[in-house]
Amino acid sequence: MEGDRLSPERTGVVPLIFPDPTALVRAAAAEILRRGRRAAREKGRFDLVLAGGSTPLALYHTLGRSSSARASLWRRTHLFWGDERIVPPADPASNYGTAWTSGLDRLAVPPDQVHRAPGEGGNARRAAVIYETDLRTCFPGAAWPRFDLILLGLGTDGHVASLFPGSVALAERERWVAVAEGGTPEVPRVTLTMPVLNSAACVLFLVSGAGKAQMLERMQGPARLDPVPAQRVRPARGELRVFADAAAARVGERMG
Repeated sequence: MEGDRLSPERTGVVPLIFPDPTALVRAAAAEILRRGRRAAREKGRFDLVLAGGSTPLALYHTLGRSSSARASLWRRTHLFWGDERIVPPADPASNYGTAWTSGLDRLAVPPDQVHRAPGEGGNARRAAVIYETDLRTCFPGAAWPRFDLILLGLGTDGHVASLFPGSVALAERERWVAVAEGGTPEVPRVTLTMPVLNSAACVLFLVSGAGKAQMLERMQGPARLDPVPAQRVRPARGELRVFADAAAARVGERMG
């Protein structure tokens, strides 16, 4: 069943389904490496945006184990984060900190190519300005940054990065980085804005677990008058891909 396409009678996105979280992580790592090699070959660098939350941590561990074999790629990689909580890196809530200690610290990415919002300052607005300034330096003169690959998780409420349903940050159409609130834990956050997500060459959702099944099913349907944030992710000049495990796709229920 690995890599099967679920073909529901729906008009939305069709996910690629994997039998379990291990297969999902293996496929996601292969996809990152494939796109990274292509970007490095075509433009000399690979711009990768990482997701926070629990689902990607096993992926970062897998990538860390491949560090020595892929050192030439990682030296040409720039790492970014889709969102960050305004906490110190050592705090368990830090997206950067948990990702780094899960395996990214083994990668041969030069320190000046690791780009993050400084959550340790305790000031969300200042962190947003610092992060956006850094991004604009990486993409000089661009109306919007064009990342090679943006990894996204899927919240049970349909949020992506720290763009939550009803958030004023969803309406942002000028800034690359916005201040946001919501989610668990309830701490101030900064997040890439929706126009940034929709300017990517590829957005890849990673969806795992039965708790995500209802929202994944909604993503596969037509957008409603008030779509959840995940349904608003539609890269204008790029690809939208969804990798999900069988639990999230309710494969057993459909086949039973």
